[in-house]
Amino acid sequence: MDIKLKNKLYDKSFYVVGLFATLIGLVVLLTLLINVAIDGFSRLGWQFITNYPSRKPAEAGVLSAWVGTVWVAVLTLLAAFPIGVAAATYLEEYSKRNWLRELIEINITNLSAVPSIIYGLLGLELFVRGMNMDRSVISGALTLAILILPLIIISTREAIRAIQPTIREASLALGATKWQTIRNQVLPAAMPSILTGTILAISRAIGEASPLITIGALTYVAFLPTSPISSDFPYISVKGLFDPFTVLPIQIFNWVSRPQKGFLINAAAGIMVLLIIVFFMNGIATYLRYRYEKRIKW
Repeated sequence: MDIKLKNKLYDKSFYVVGLFATLIGLVVLLTLLINVAIDGFSRLGWQFITNYPSRKPAEAGVLSAWVGTVWVAVLTLLAAFPIGVAAATYLEEYSKRNWLRELIEINITNLSAVPSIIYGLLGLELFVRGMNMDRSVISGALTLAILILPLIIISTREAIRAIQPTIREASLALGATKWQTIRNQVLPAAMPSILTGTILAISRAIGEASPLITIGALTYVAFLPTSPISSDFPYISVKGLFDPFTVLPIQIFNWVSRPQKGFLINAAAGIMVLLIIVFFMNGIATYLRYRYEKRIKW
């Protein structure tokens, strides 16, 4: 057989196999989404969003769960994003290639594949017991921040590595310092890809239940964390950071474990609320990515 014909046959085969694998994933995902929507759409409504959990399925809601999810997600992002970007920038732009850097890189790669429950045990020992933060919002957020930190570092490094060297060389040739080049040229150019990796990491954190169960997050919460806005000077309160909390994955897990059919319907509706939050955060990331891409002028 002719070599060119053989190569074309291989290309066609890989194309068909890849397309088939993609379609299988999409069909399975679509089937799950349709199944959840059929089960939970009838329960989804304003009352379900604004009610606290209840022992009666018809009166139960997800107010404390989705508010806790938003609290934890925002705090996780605030803790993990700057540290992850700074660590990745140092490794790519400042650190010398030696045995220490290789050791750090290997450990970061390995940490990204560690089961999430291990991070829960780490958070329990470090934040809940060691730092006396108790089973609070801040301890949960910091635990999830450690969980997604390797993912943010890896995606940020890949984004920085993709920037053309000529951009750095042109900036340095015009008299800019290395830090000015990184701050004004490299990071803005890499930011769209960094945001994409970050939102994927946050999406994983939002869906995690085992680390938060390990540190002792509650399964039944009939109150909200204290508002960060206070009526007294300085009009900002951090008391809510140390309040008990729950999140949507834990609430869904609690409902699924109950035998009543009404709670299974509530669980499906809770999954829909969780998906809405994830899609909303992805929408914000897409918007920010678009803004950064428009601001970049080569």
